[in-house]
Amino acid sequence: MKAVLRQTLGALLATAMFASPAAQAAEDFDPAHNPKTQALVDELVSRGGDRDWLELALRQAEFRPAVLEAMTGAAERRLVWHEYRDIFIKPQRIEEGAAFIQAHQEAFDKAQAEYGVAPEVIAAIIGVETFYGRHTGTHRVIDSLATLAFHHPKRGDFFRGELAAFLEITSEQNVDPLTLEGSYAGAMGFPQFIPTSYQAYAVDFDGDGKRDLWHNPVDAIGSVGNYFARHGWKTDGAIVTEAKGPKTPPKAVNFNRTQKPYVSVGDLRGEGVEPTAGAVLEDSDQVIPLSLETRDGSMRYLLGHDNFYVITRYNHSHLYAMAVTTLAQRIRDVLESEV
Repeated sequence: MKAVLRQTLGALLATAMFASPAAQAAEDFDPAHNPKTQALVDELVSRGGDRDWLELALRQAEFRPAVLEAMTGAAERRLVWHEYRDIFIKPQRIEEGAAFIQAHQEAFDKAQAEYGVAPEVIAAIIGVETFYGRHTGTHRVIDSLATLAFHHPKRGDFFRGELAAFLEITSEQNVDPLTLEGSYAGAMGFPQFIPTSYQAYAVDFDGDGKRDLWHNPVDAIGSVGNYFARHGWKTDGAIVTEAKGPKTPPKAVNFNRTQKPYVSVGDLRGEGVEPTAGAVLEDSDQVIPLSLETRDGSMRYLLGHDNFYVITRYNHSHLYAMAVTTLAQRIRDVLESEV
């Protein structure tokens, strides 16, 4: 495969002289001319990488200004809850989530048995991330990661590590790095794992000898379950509890912080926020207080538990975690209605 890749990369390099002016003006990541990419090659070679293969791959990486622009406009930073909710909580996504579980029931059952994560939660992650594999990204991963690694003003070191991991994964798995597409941030496949998460949490769930999150939904299902389990998912544990509170969130409470439960139920009661009737919680229980703006401008209060925090390890946004939680419940409702 590496020989084939060298031929492919070589052919592309041979035709580079006929590239458009825009392509010719792209930032040069060729290690022969860029000390930073050469240093990355040297580092990966010291860990067992093939120098010729790495240099050929990076030579074809292209600078993408649109990737840098996209990093500043994530929906989690500019939307309120009801706007964010409307993106993901729609009948089609709910119904196809139930169908996705039914189509891969054996894999979901196995994931629940091994990792303790309910099928609807795993499906909701994949549903929010890629609409069950339908939309896995249109950015060439090597371009996104090279652009961010060497041009992001604050997170270059982070993305340099992701680029290194991506090159290691594609080399180890004999995959052409020039053919893979993903998000503008380099997330890949059904579950949109970034490369270091791929290395750490992807599993060969169907036993075919390959961890393939790009094309194999079974591997993706097992990998999401493994990710959650490794981050402390509690089997059969609640994700959120409904609560009630004042019209305006009390200023003494820090709402919507995506960290481990950090406020006691008793302290929240003192500020007028408390679980709804029937909730079994002690005053000493620690929770994540959530306040969400609804369409009519009123506030919806919830109390997030340890499993809510685990979802935020996938994406550090309380809006994201609420979308996954809501979608999972809707999918479960559909499945139960069909029994």
